[in-house]
Amino acid sequence: MKRLFRLDVSGLVAATVISAALCLPRCATAEQSAAQLAAGLGHGFKSSTAHVNGIDLHYVRGGSGPAVILIHGFPEDWYEFRKVMPLLADRFDVIAVDLRGVGGSTATESGYDAANLATDIHELVHELHLDRPYIFGHDIGGMVAYAYARQFSNDARGVMMLDVALAGVGPWQEIKTDPNLWHIYFHQIPGLAEQLVTGRQSIYLGHFLSFPAFSDEDRTHFYAAYGDGAHLRAAFEFYRAFPAEETNNANPLAKPCSLPLVFGAGERDVFHRFVPREAQALRDMGWQSVSTDAIANSIHYVVDEQPQAVAELIASHAAQHSEVH
Repeated sequence: MKRLFRLDVSGLVAATVISAALCLPRCATAEQSAAQLAAGLGHGFKSSTAHVNGIDLHYVRGGSGPAVILIHGFPEDWYEFRKVMPLLADRFDVIAVDLRGVGGSTATESGYDAANLATDIHELVHELHLDRPYIFGHDIGGMVAYAYARQFSNDARGVMMLDVALAGVGPWQEIKTDPNLWHIYFHQIPGLAEQLVTGRQSIYLGHFLSFPAFSDEDRTHFYAAYGDGAHLRAAFEFYRAFPAEETNNANPLAKPCSLPLVFGAGERDVFHRFVPREAQALRDMGWQSVSTDAIANSIHYVVDEQPQAVAELIASHAAQHSEVH
């Protein structure tokens, strides 16, 4: 049993050498795939990268109008929004990003806390000369969206977070012990998840994506977004940053903020029953404009399961240009 969990250094070195040797053709193939998928959405969508906060951040952009930034969750990448982006493109300049360490974005040794991930997005906003975008985040992306709101409220016209619990906010201690969220603790064990999941992405990530909303092609794409060692490790590093985020988020705002926040979940998602308490906790922390919503006939992957409803919800809030005080 001990040998099962022993780190085989020679094997890791060999894998690293092989990965490095294959990097150029693999990366080129990934870039071609992203470009083809983006073009397939119509509305002028294109795949691009920007150098921000010390990394290359991949994003897909199309449409026209006020800017909307879409931030994916685990275990997906920008392609989570494949069904929603065309629905928004007639009214909005739509930008879907790959978080640091996912898909076409640089995987780094550190920097996976929500505050730094939000800084990546904020620097992208400046790089693209966007005027106060609307920020939407799902799952892990919701944590990043909230970190953006806390740090850069003057540079957004609103923030929406779906299917997520915010570390350190409201009933967080109760939420993270829910048996349905067992993977939080598994991902946080240093090094273990990488050893057990590497080479088995389709089995492990497939467990989370075992819903009719995903085709076999969709799943294959998402497996590839976490396909090498560095990108797979990034997925677990998001969760290892939760303790630091608990401390940051538990602090009330320095002063009340009127930035509109929308907090919600699929009506059958594990997070749905916590939405009222989390929303009230946000109000108690100084957020003056917090509303809640639920996506009917949906479990956790609301963007994939109910794209029309999600697009309509985003549009109804993103079109509003509220002033932030």
